[in-house]
Amino acid sequence: TKTISKCYVQVTGMTCASCVANIERNLRREDGIHSILVALMAGKAEVRYNPAVIHPSAIAELIRELGFGATVMENCGEGDGILELVVRGMTCASCVHKIESTLMKTNGVLYCSVALATNKAHIKYDPEAVGPRDVIQVIKDLGFTTSLVKKDRSASHLDHKQEIRQWKRSFVVSFVFCIPVMGLMIYMMVMNSHPSDAHTHQNTSSEEREASHPSMVLDYQLLPGLSVMNFLSFLLCVPVQVFGGWHFYIQAYRALKHSTANMDVLVVLATSIAFLYSFVILLVAMAEKAKVNPVTFFDTPPMLFVFISLGRWLEHVAKGKTSEALARLISLQATEATIVTLGPDNVLLSEEQVDVELVQRGDIVKVVPGGKFPVDGRVIEGHSMVDESLITGEPMPVTKKPGNTVIAGSINQNGSLLITATHVGADTTLSQIVKLVEEAQTSKAPIQQFADKLSGYFVPFIVAVSVVTLLAWIIIGFVDFGIVEKYFLGYSDSISSAEVIIRFAFQASITVLCIACPCSLGLA
Repeated sequence: TKTISKCYVQVTGMTCASCVANIERNLRREDGIHSILVALMAGKAEVRYNPAVIHPSAIAELIRELGFGATVMENCGEGDGILELVVRGMTCASCVHKIESTLMKTNGVLYCSVALATNKAHIKYDPEAVGPRDVIQVIKDLGFTTSLVKKDRSASHLDHKQEIRQWKRSFVVSFVFCIPVMGLMIYMMVMNSHPSDAHTHQNTSSEEREASHPSMVLDYQLLPGLSVMNFLSFLLCVPVQVFGGWHFYIQAYRALKHSTANMDVLVVLATSIAFLYSFVILLVAMAEKAKVNPVTFFDTPPMLFVFISLGRWLEHVAKGKTSEALARLISLQATEATIVTLGPDNVLLSEEQVDVELVQRGDIVKVVPGGKFPVDGRVIEGHSMVDESLITGEPMPVTKKPGNTVIAGSINQNGSLLITATHVGADTTLSQIVKLVEEAQTSKAPIQQFADKLSGYFVPFIVAVSVVTLLAWIIIGFVDFGIVEKYFLGYSDSISSAEVIIRFAFQASITVLCIACPCSLGLA
């Protein structure tokens, strides 16, 4: 008997089924090549050859001559089938041993481990020599019942509905409370940029003065040191900080727990510090019964949360769109297959319904009119029209006769077909597409990885810079008070100069934090 080896070749540049047919047709003619199977989506050719006549490198060369890129893949373990089974009826360790030893003796089983506690068996096999049904049969013959571990076909792990909901809620809450805060802020700005000529009203009563200068209403103090403006801003800011920022806090906490710093940490830092500082300043002002209202930062957290939660929400909506497409794709897969045994002259001897996962390479599958093709294969008998629009997008049905290839998930229209399975399980075109989309979703764009890496350094850096700012201004203030006095708005003699300096230093450092926090990098 000739020894037959198997190798895998990575093929690039294939665009459609005719490329596949071209490679298969031309290589079959070559000496020493026993069989060849090309998977278009995976870009992989599985070649069985006679090592005495031809080498894998020569096979790759032959494919290159046809105008495709080809490299021999070193790890041949790619082609191993993996089977997860639930085995019932095991009572003790000797049952486990019995199953394992019998399976290991079975031709084509490469590895097998059975766990008594979970009733699960994990088996690696060579799909050329043995298939899932054979393995199940072996276990049944030993007197145990066994079934496949049910795969979740619904693609629920790709569902972004919950995240979309939570970020949308976060955005809406922040947005609703942000509008009045912004309104108040703009109103104050506009009013303060047109100061009324105070000296003309010097002898009028305070009521009239309030009417003539509307921003006075907001500056009016409910309690000494607590103006209407600051009180309203505080009330509007609390719900945002709690409800809008809830998810940010959770994620920041998780990041810090693993001692990493991400964008969430920055957001939380900036908003919390701005909020707490403003709150403390208000308390101090009230304790001092200050005449001049302190400058607070209650407008910062709502606005930050609005922008960032909007960004997150949009991102998850976009992800949800691809996931939806993917879930639809997965739902196109057939769940069952009719396997038939043929006698001489292709006479049907028997047929049975099995799970799609149990179809083995080389099985003969019968597909009735209106049925879906459970696996990729080649027609061996029958004529029919097939709707392949799910893969090709081609609205017209395609004629299929013996020798043509069919794609899993496409729909058989008018004639009954017998096909032989060439690609099963994870190798079918549909599974490969699903896998590619999943990989595209889970892998990050290189620029995104770079941004994440940067934000690891960025967060500590910004925190350091704002601390430096704080210290620098405190030092400058104590050395030369005139500078601080020049920049500090609303300075009045009612507060001690030390406090002015510290307040101003805090304002400067919080400004650094708040400006760096939604850094365009993170938002983008």
